[in-house]
Amino acid sequence: MFERKVFLWFKMRCYVCGKNGVLTCSVCGKTVCLEHGRFGVVCSNCVLKREKISFSIREARAKDCKVIGELVKAFWGEDVQVAFDIEFVVKDLPAYVAVEGDNVIGFISYYDLNLEDTLIVALGVLPKYQGLGIGRALIYAVENRAKKASKKRLLVSTTNDNLLALAFYQVLGFQIYEVVPGAIAKKHGKAILGFSNIPIRDEIRLCKPIK
Repeated sequence: MFERKVFLWFKMRCYVCGKNGVLTCSVCGKTVCLEHGRFGVVCSNCVLKREKISFSIREARAKDCKVIGELVKAFWGEDVQVAFDIEFVVKDLPAYVAVEGDNVIGFISYYDLNLEDTLIVALGVLPKYQGLGIGRALIYAVENRAKKASKKRLLVSTTNDNLLALAFYQVLGFQIYEVVPGAIAKKHGKAILGFSNIPIRDEIRLCKPIK
């Protein structure tokens, strides 16, 4: 009963085509898929004013694995993510979740790559809750954990089409340090269309020193 309730909770659809919706329009607030999302300039007065919510961040529990697995499928269409030449089953990784009441509304999965680096493997927030500081709070949770573990760097990778993620991570202090041309196209066997119909080809790697 619990798992079924959670599955229905996060199932959101693109208002244009009905596919899985993964983004929220910053002007009208409607949910859209990657195909129907667009990147444009919006002045600060026109950004959608979102109602603040009360949420908390905690370590993921065993029962959260199912929810994280379903979120991964909804956002990326598959269970497995590849980052830094490693294939990960995201739901099996350690993670933090953002919760509102009893509902998981976002997650971040991570992996200790070596003695010095912690890798953020996947980060996702339900479209309805984007723009409320949840992604930032999840990043800080992993960063604080890495600092306590005496790690030196926080690493993350994204795709060349994910302009929103590139902006988000750089605002939080990450810096692009490596581009792997064709890595994503090789994984899928071709360059598929991503956000705003940009062909997804390359893996962009970013890092943030932990102080």
